Amino acid sequence: MSSANNADQHMQPDEQYNEDVEETYVEEDEVADVVNDDDDDDNGMRGAGSDDNNDDDGDHMMDDDDDDQGEGSESHREGEIMVEDDSVQGFFAHKEPVFSIDMHPKEQTLVASGGGDDCAYVWQTDSGETVGQLDKHDDSVSAVQFSSDGSLVASGGMDGKVNVYYTEGLSKCAVLEGPDEIQWINWHPKGNVLLAGANDASMWMWSLPNGDFMNVFNGHAAPVTCGRFTNSGRQIVSGSEDGSMIIWDPKTASIVRQYLPSDERFHKEGITALAISKDDQIILTGSMDSTAKLVHVNGSVLGSLENATESIEAVGLCSALPLAATGSVDGSLSIWDINTMRLRTTLQHDDSVTRLLWHEDSPMLTSVSMDCTVRTWDARTGDCVRVSNGHQEGIMDFALSRDGHTVVTASDDGCCLVFSQ
Repeated sequence: MSSANNADQHMQPDEQYNEDVEETYVEEDEVADVVNDDDDDDNGMRGAGSDDNNDDDGDHMMDDDDDDQGEGSESHREGEIMVEDDSVQGFFAHKEPVFSIDMHPKEQTLVASGGGDDCAYVWQTDSGETVGQLDKHDDSVSAVQFSSDGSLVASGGMDGKVNVYYTEGLSKCAVLEGPDEIQWINWHPKGNVLLAGANDASMWMWSLPNGDFMNVFNGHAAPVTCGRFTNSGRQIVSGSEDGSMIIWDPKTASIVRQYLPSDERFHKEGITALAISKDDQIILTGSMDSTAKLVHVNGSVLGSLENATESIEAVGLCSALPLAATGSVDGSLSIWDINTMRLRTTLQHDDSVTRLLWHEDSPMLTSVSMDCTVRTWDARTGDCVRVSNGHQEGIMDFALSRDGHTVVTASDDGCCLVFSQ
């Protein structure tokens, strides 16, 4: 563990965080109104937690009829519960759980989100206002993502369709069809080529803006649960519910290398998540078998990261230090030294960890959980430097700004919130 320990001696935490908390008291029967306020369909403005929108606080946190709570009203009354809200803005147009969220790669106040209401929206983080609603799918929107240059935005649905739009003006660019229920989508890092993984064990690839079909990838025997282009864009890596991971040639759709459950060193159950090192040489996978595997693209299984008691749902590789992170349904967030394959520290959420992201070229990482919190950690010390609250149900997905200072979340409560780190 010498490499990581030496780095610890020379690096200090980037900054101290002030944990300012806004507390609002709400009647128990009004909690539903906090989560879904029908009055906010048009602009999705978030009043609580934002100094610029104090006039709107009552629209979200209390009924409009509560004007009698002036002088002499008690701040702590029987039957009230405390709603802790650290968000600075929010978006409330979704009326069902929000499954996917993405931040524009350049204009980072622009966000796309999609959810169980079959809808996808593009909206502003600074105002909470809707830029536009994309065409409604026939089933839940499972994935949204901006292209690498930000010129296009796509939504993928459980209806098997991928809708693509020009980001400027949000005019429709193409409707892509072919696969079964869409599990995820991923844009090529250097061009307008889109990849989608499906429930029917296939992956499809198209060229945009024309929407021309390029290739279909068949090799898995169960739903393709995760996948993406490598950082160079020269290969594709995918993981499946059948426990296999495949490296593909995107030009020919041929298999370059595969890792199978029949290999005693590899996973025995479905793969849930994967991450790729900055140089494209190392791949980290998480599995329902409660382990994570570190493999080299040459076919070697470098090691097995084992300390979770339930499925690993989130994985990530640090670009600043030789560290890996794994998040589990058991609530654990484990930091590993990939040089020694040893556990450095185990951090803890109060419920399942659903996603984690390392900050760009930094030892900081952020994780979200079904415990409704966003937590930012310093992997060098194991310290939790920030806990952000605001959601009433579990967080399904999140996006992180390049500077690590802004987090946008998608939750089971039907809300998207913006947190300042």
